[in-house]
Amino acid sequence: MENEIYLSVVIPAYNEEKRIKKTLLDVDKFLSAQNYSYEIIVVDDGSSDGTVELVKNIGRDVRNLRVIDNKENHGKGYVVRQGIMEAKGKYRLFMDADNATTVDQVQNLLPFFKEGYDVVIGNRDLKESQIKKHQPFYKEMLGDVGNLLIQALAVPGIKDTQCGFKCFSAEFVEKVFPKLKVDRWGFDIEILALAKKYGHKIKTVPVIWINDEESKVSIGGYVNTLKELFQIKWNMMSGKYK
Repeated sequence: MENEIYLSVVIPAYNEEKRIKKTLLDVDKFLSAQNYSYEIIVVDDGSSDGTVELVKNIGRDVRNLRVIDNKENHGKGYVVRQGIMEAKGKYRLFMDADNATTVDQVQNLLPFFKEGYDVVIGNRDLKESQIKKHQPFYKEMLGDVGNLLIQALAVPGIKDTQCGFKCFSAEFVEKVFPKLKVDRWGFDIEILALAKKYGHKIKTVPVIWINDEESKVSIGGYVNTLKELFQIKWNMMSGKYK
């Protein structure tokens, strides 16, 4: 099909008025230089600042950009699911609004789809990855402890489930995303757990990652992620993903 979109880039946003402009300009600069078709979708999660208006204004200069304006807050998992399912790309990437992992690194993910992988994700824990600015020590410690639980209960073998840089084939999205139930921070775990459950191939790829000091992930976010982990485990055991 002549009008088929090759790559969709989905960016969830909640009160990102101060950070998202730089990210969108960076995404536009990279994608406009590629020889494939693309779209950029910002999914706003009920922001109370000027995020939506700012993105709409940038859309006058950034090609193939649109915004999905949710009036209420639902959670990151909800809006990522919404954006990925509304996207039209053969491959669909979601990345964070803080640009912690820059869009050009998608070049390292896309080749693996030709090798038969359905899900290709950034992994900050690989020795080849470069963490140019670390999170505070306590956050890294909580992340490491949490991942041990995540591996034990849901996705053995994946040491970084929470990196906000993941790409999926359209076929995977159509089969798995309608089954997703988690609306907040644990959605990454749910995607990967279902990918494993249904026999889809997952590839983890090194990334260059820079922590943003204005990160919105609080201690409460870590606690809620673990709560959702147990919800996912229960859903698996009780057959809710059939």
